Amino acid sequence: MQARRAARELALILFSQTEAIENQNKWDFQDIILKSVRTLTNNSTDELNSAAASILEMKEYIEEYEANHPSNLERPIEVSNIPVPIPTTAQMQEKLDDLLNIAEKTMLAIEIAEMATLEENSDVKHYIIKITQEFKEHKNEVDEQIKKFAVGWDINRLVKMDKDILRIAITELLYINKTPIKVVIDEAVELAKKYSTEDSGAFVNGILGKVVIENNLK
Repeated sequence: MQARRAARELALILFSQTEAIENQNKWDFQDIILKSVRTLTNNSTDELNSAAASILEMKEYIEEYEANHPSNLERPIEVSNIPVPIPTTAQMQEKLDDLLNIAEKTMLAIEIAEMATLEENSDVKHYIIKITQEFKEHKNEVDEQIKKFAVGWDINRLVKMDKDILRIAITELLYINKTPIKVVIDEAVELAKKYSTEDSGAFVNGILGKVVIENNLK
């Protein structure tokens, strides 16, 4: 995982702790890393438990489907069932998609934990501190950009995850300028898809696109 991507993931967790942002000089980076890793791993554990239940449900469904298939109902009761073709249903595809998503989040938690073992002067530390410092200094301007382009939305009523993702991305776009615009937007959209609502990716993409045009970013 690239250092800046890891920093964005950690910043998103940090931004959820408003007090930590406002009192940045009081928090210790390693403590934030530890809390972030615990948050990610706890979420992954919960989702893995849910996935295990889904896998068990799928297994029971397949076993029942096999047992009730005409080719097995015709066989003597004392013999084992034979494998039978099973249709691919939308429901099963949805469960498999869920499992893949959970696996991706689990890998992310592992990668973040790996980043946490890096030396104190790592790029991750520097970049997350840079994001939070720049946001603290320009919070009003950043939020003004969101208000301006989130037409019909009260910034205080936005999904908090969406707002925090936008804050991080706009801070990067306007005040850091070290990452290509497309990368910042693409990774913000991915964060929104991963951690927020079904429509958040498109919402975040639309707002950031307007920020780029408004500020003539290249």
